Amino acid sequence: MLKSARKQEKDVEGRMPLVEHLRELRNRLLKSVLAVMVIAIVAATFYTDIISFLIRPVLDTVGCTGGAERQVNGQPCADMTFNGLLAPFSTALKVSLVSGVVLSSPIWLYQVWAFLAPGLHRHERKYALSFVGVGVPLFLGGAVLAYKILPQTAKILLDFTPDDTRNLLPVDDYLDLVLRMVIVFGLAFELPLLLVLLNFTGVLSAKRLASWWRLMVLGITLFSAVATPTGDPLTMLTLAAPIVFLYFLALGVCFLNDRRRRRNNPDADLDDDEASDLDLTPESVGAIEPVSPPSSLPEQGGRTDRLNGYDDIT
Repeated sequence: MLKSARKQEKDVEGRMPLVEHLRELRNRLLKSVLAVMVIAIVAATFYTDIISFLIRPVLDTVGCTGGAERQVNGQPCADMTFNGLLAPFSTALKVSLVSGVVLSSPIWLYQVWAFLAPGLHRHERKYALSFVGVGVPLFLGGAVLAYKILPQTAKILLDFTPDDTRNLLPVDDYLDLVLRMVIVFGLAFELPLLLVLLNFTGVLSAKRLASWWRLMVLGITLFSAVATPTGDPLTMLTLAAPIVFLYFLALGVCFLNDRRRRRNNPDADLDDDEASDLDLTPESVGAIEPVSPPSSLPEQGGRTDRLNGYDDIT
């Protein structure tokens, strides 16, 4: 009874006290964590296949094929190793957990949207499935891009190897690098979607967002330089160029949304301290009727020395 009463008392516009917001945030986080844990447990049963899938590009590119071999095609190579007795177990846990985060992205992206959706109008909440439908391919696209540039990243890093040394690449260290790149690239590709979400909730207008384009391009470039482990221009541009393109694509979506909002509500772009223009145009000029003069009071109805109930015409 109490639960149904609470549901009935919910504001139709999504307004709720701070305590209710915190409770909803807790529930959304619990659902997201539960989804990650369930998928991580499933992924743990296939962790050997997942690890093989992650290290295969590097082994095919810079892997040492012989025990005494130090170079492949004139370039330094590396042997994939485990350090310590617990390293295989900890690596399996790490790979399973990150697999749970990546594969459960449709669920936790929907939970993010569901938490922010009450701030939208009712006709805008229908975009929830579109948000998830676009957010998941963006996240996976960033992860795939990180996976594709791993061989190039390995080549650049191994070029610093001196001639008389041999590379022993611990699998756990390598997977740390791979998983960090996958998560960073995937989340970076969500930036345009975040900007569109802020525009739909009324936090950022397209005009203001467009005025920041120089800072946004500079920030994306600096972020790419820090996020990529090699720091070389090729890898940096590989990450920065798609994000800049998606930023301008998101900017176009924001302009279309603002135009639609102005068409439905001409005062949508006004600040809280600005007043809208008054519409003084009569609805129908021909419908205006002349105002009749006031009639005299009942007790004055019989007097002839008054005009319209007054003593004189002045």
